[in-house]
Amino acid sequence: MQVVILCGGQGTRLREETEFRPKPMVEIGGYPILWHIMMSYIHYGYSDFILCLGYRGNLIKEYFLDYEAMNNDFTIHIGNGSKSIELHGAYQKQDFRVTLANTGLDTMTGARVKQIEHYITGDSFMLTYGDGLSDINLRSLTEFHQTHGRIATVSAVNPASRFGVLEMGGDQQVKRFIEKPKSETRTSAGFFVLNRRVFDYISLDPGCTFEREPLEQLALDDQLAAYQHDGFFYAMDTYREYLYLNDLWSSGAAPWAVWDGQKRAASGG
Repeated sequence: MQVVILCGGQGTRLREETEFRPKPMVEIGGYPILWHIMMSYIHYGYSDFILCLGYRGNLIKEYFLDYEAMNNDFTIHIGNGSKSIELHGAYQKQDFRVTLANTGLDTMTGARVKQIEHYITGDSFMLTYGDGLSDINLRSLTEFHQTHGRIATVSAVNPASRFGVLEMGGDQQVKRFIEKPKSETRTSAGFFVLNRRVFDYISLDPGCTFEREPLEQLALDDQLAAYQHDGFFYAMDTYREYLYLNDLWSSGAAPWAVWDGQKRAASGG
């Protein structure tokens, strides 16, 4: 099953890092957050990717053109009119496929997905955003999608509040303080599984937002199901969240690093 990743937004709330590069290329522990997302999918056996590019998409293209050199130590021998490279490191044996599609600078999410319809070869595909990390079991997600028969599955999480919650009593008394509790209301974490019939709900209009009319209509048509995920999910929208994810990685406590051999401190190599 192919995996579509939305990589075209400008990341304006993370301008400290995105002024000169797209948000999917902002690094967590020395690796682009896009790399972390892809490693999660590869871990579960999904290795055919389609990236919807927009803002500074050329930098994502350059990254994959130089991927092996960027992610390995290597020895290069130059001479006699030829060049040979010997890779050393953990990633030289990776096997995956990436289609990089320009989908416009100001295009909204729905129109980006519609533009890559001709690259989808199967009956179903996966879709997520290029800025969210999770320890979601992607194999269980696809199995759930196959059981209910609807067009679309969205992953639903209970996000933690950004603030502590006060339980108040009389006379301005604080009866209980709860530090950043999880919400009782579930929200979308992305990590969709979609039947290709979803394209009937999406317009090529650049203003088509996948999270608005398409998903709203799917819900009204009883064609949208929710896979409930109670584990880790975190979206990198602000500089504060960027620092938090880097702290998790550098401490060796990154919950999303489910792939073998990668749950380690960045300094550990």
